[in-house]
Amino acid sequence: MISAKHWTSLLSFSLVTSIVSITGFAASANAISLTSSITIPGESTDLYSLGGNSANNNRLGGFFSDLYYDRYNNVYYGLTDRGPGGGVISYNTRVQKFSLDVNSNTGAISGFKLLDTILFTQDGKNFNGLNPSKLNGNAGVLGLSFDPEGFAIAPNGNFYVSDEYGPSVYEFSPTGSFLRAFNTPENLIPKAGSDLNYVDGRPIITSGRQDNRGFEGVTLSPDGSKLYGLLQDPLVNEGSPDGRRSSNLRLVEYDTKTGESTAQYIYQLESLESINSRVSEDTFGANSQGRNIGISAITALNDKEFLVLERDNRGVGVEDATGEIPVGSKRVYKISLTGATDVKGVSLAGLNTLPTGVIPVNKSTSPFIDVAELLKANELIIPEKLEGLAIGPQLADGSYAILVGTDNDFSVTQNDDDEQFDVCTDGTQVAIDSGCPAGQALIPTYLYALKASSEDLKGFVPPAKVPEPTATAGVILLGLSTFWLKRLGKGE
Repeated sequence: MISAKHWTSLLSFSLVTSIVSITGFAASANAISLTSSITIPGESTDLYSLGGNSANNNRLGGFFSDLYYDRYNNVYYGLTDRGPGGGVISYNTRVQKFSLDVNSNTGAISGFKLLDTILFTQDGKNFNGLNPSKLNGNAGVLGLSFDPEGFAIAPNGNFYVSDEYGPSVYEFSPTGSFLRAFNTPENLIPKAGSDLNYVDGRPIITSGRQDNRGFEGVTLSPDGSKLYGLLQDPLVNEGSPDGRRSSNLRLVEYDTKTGESTAQYIYQLESLESINSRVSEDTFGANSQGRNIGISAITALNDKEFLVLERDNRGVGVEDATGEIPVGSKRVYKISLTGATDVKGVSLAGLNTLPTGVIPVNKSTSPFIDVAELLKANELIIPEKLEGLAIGPQLADGSYAILVGTDNDFSVTQNDDDEQFDVCTDGTQVAIDSGCPAGQALIPTYLYALKASSEDLKGFVPPAKVPEPTATAGVILLGLSTFWLKRLGKGE
């Protein structure tokens, strides 16, 4: 439960009408320290053209579903997911481009500025967060249904975005226009028997990814030749009796040139026994292993090593706006593919263990960063959905800023009849867009800055350079138009 100090801190963040940055955190016992935090009020809006403040149109929420730093142009991208309401409200999916000031000595962040809101489109039509049944009238037709969760930028400047519905990986132009889809491995595609079904969960879905547990993270090898998509949880059929009791989820490797999958590896979640040892009450049940525990993000250190953000489903959020339930895990681990078995042709159906001879990715036994412990040590609340992870700029002493962002679910929830409600910081639910009670506000979004030494990130290879923006065709045409207008004005 949130202490009085934590609660006062939460309210002070939530009630501001502009972006707030705080610094001066106490050092932690970890080698990696928390340096600062920015709080973005839940009432904020993005740069979509619609006026006003509407949850299903332009509320600045859910936009650290993934986090990416373009170090060559010194800008950041925050990926917005399928929107408010869990796939039952129409929402045009997008990515937010923004800038930050990062102190070159401490790594502290400030000066959050939204630069652009980029919508995802195909042939002039918007990708939409509605689930396939509601958007297409058919649970087996994916169409433009889109739940973006992972984001990376190719060396040519194009966007790679992973989707939970498929699970899919799409390539978009820097303006958000669809270019191509990668081929999803057959064993990942959700099916009810032999029929495609992108909406329902178990027991209707009998194989493939669990509902709402598709590609939660995506990252590129430094040279851009390989893309890695990581499922949030195990496949529905890979566990006993199902994936909810397994810790084995799949990391899928793609060739970016062909869009074909080239390998699959097993990433193992932290065991429930280990997590429950840190929770004195309200422990997790056996069927929570591969459902309430999962990954949120992955970012490459080099062509073999990665950082993975792993978390439980607890903390301050729309399901627990006052932080009553104890948190078990919000951790970043370092993993390596060296020695791991390619399991693209291996089924784990009905298994909670690995077959003889199958070696998972090498995962650090202790966390690279224990985010929950850092927040607790600095007497800060622990948000539920820590979902964005990025290695930020290198600092003056050779260390790096590491950024972690939260998904506030737009501060919206829904009931079984798909009625939508805004969630306020005291736990009150009110009609969507009607406003919170006096003295309360929507759940904010948090962006945390941490500092890691060059030794902590030994072996880090920055991604290949993204080309700097050049004059667009529109700018060139504008120049030509101005030229001819001047000539016409002179009667030439």
